[in-house]
Amino acid sequence: MITTAGLLLIKDQKLLLAYSNNKKAYYLPGGKVDPGETTLEGLCREIKEELNLTLNPEWCTFYSHVQAMAYGEEPPRVMEQDCFLYPEVDGFEASAEIGDLKFFSTEEYAKEQIQVEGVKIIMDQLKRDGKMI
Repeated sequence: MITTAGLLLIKDQKLLLAYSNNKKAYYLPGGKVDPGETTLEGLCREIKEELNLTLNPEWCTFYSHVQAMAYGEEPPRVMEQDCFLYPEVDGFEASAEIGDLKFFSTEEYAKEQIQVEGVKIIMDQLKRDGKMI
């Protein structure tokens, strides 16, 4: 089991995804939670590392818990992810481990060659809730 935290940053009803140079796929910004950290603490640390953005924990709103097979993990493992909504913000930039940042609609993400199961699950939920297209 892998415990992770993901950032839900929505602009114009599209979700921000980060391209992992290591896994060659778009993911939610965020990542693995270290031992002793809460998922919110892990999210804040990972977003600082990935996007050079300091999150205000008070502005992070828990949205959903997602469970799916972790993409690209050997041996295969289950990933559990707490996802947090954050208000629209500018001024972030990709770190060296992130190849690209892009806002996706569900339709645009469906055209990606590699689609991560956890991202598809949260996008479907956001779309059902009217938060994205």
